[in-house]
Amino acid sequence: MKKFLQSGYIFLVFALLYAPIAVLIIFSFNEAGSLAEFSGFSFVWYEELFNDEEALTALKNSLMLAIMSSLIATVIGTFAALGLRYMRSKFLKATVTSITNIPMMNPDIVTGVSMMLLFVAVMTIINANDFMGFGTMLIAHTTFNLPYVLLSVMPRFNQLDKSLSEAAQDLGCTPARAFFKVELPEIVPGIVSGMMLGFTMSLDDFVISHFVSSPNFQTLPLYVYNQTVHNVKFSMYALCAIIVATILAVLLIVNFAGSIGVYKTQRKAMGGARK
Repeated sequence: MKKFLQSGYIFLVFALLYAPIAVLIIFSFNEAGSLAEFSGFSFVWYEELFNDEEALTALKNSLMLAIMSSLIATVIGTFAALGLRYMRSKFLKATVTSITNIPMMNPDIVTGVSMMLLFVAVMTIINANDFMGFGTMLIAHTTFNLPYVLLSVMPRFNQLDKSLSEAAQDLGCTPARAFFKVELPEIVPGIVSGMMLGFTMSLDDFVISHFVSSPNFQTLPLYVYNQTVHNVKFSMYALCAIIVATILAVLLIVNFAGSIGVYKTQRKAMGGARK
């Protein structure tokens, strides 16, 4: 009875999570453009989507913003994690870590309003009329991506043995060369995880982008919101279905690559043990 209840509970949770997504994907192929009945299988809404220049521009803007913000946040976050690793003062280390995590702990609306007020103040100081846009969104997205990169990279640094870097320096490596030759290869999985997480968070963000954007630069979430304020177009169903499929494919690739990496590491360890 206990196992039955556990299985039923898990099934109910997954049904509530994925049933709306399944309905969305199914009706994105509905030729009638109605949720009342499924008249026939068709790609007409996908054709309409790919003929929508505004939607394609919003997609391009979102991808460009997500890639750049995640890359910048990954570089800054990785070196910030390196600095925290060698920081001697525990109090200062805890303080910096807590301050860095504030964007992640804050509600999105608080972060968005704070960023907007900051940018408006800068606009007033420099006497700029058209300041909001790609630059402000890039700063905002990089800011809230940083904590996620730190959370992914710091555990990898904590697992490393500091004596490895010290041994490399004793053999003639500079600290920078020791980092790139010894430490960096070991923390690559954490860096990739942080970058992928930052990319997903940036691609998905709506609230913060809403406060720091401009009419001249519109991301995909903003475009979808503007399209669904009054009447939902079925091309939006097609767009959401493509996003779900893309994210699923990325997750499968990342997990598959991680499994291959673990398998190669185990094989290498077994080969070394036999020798």
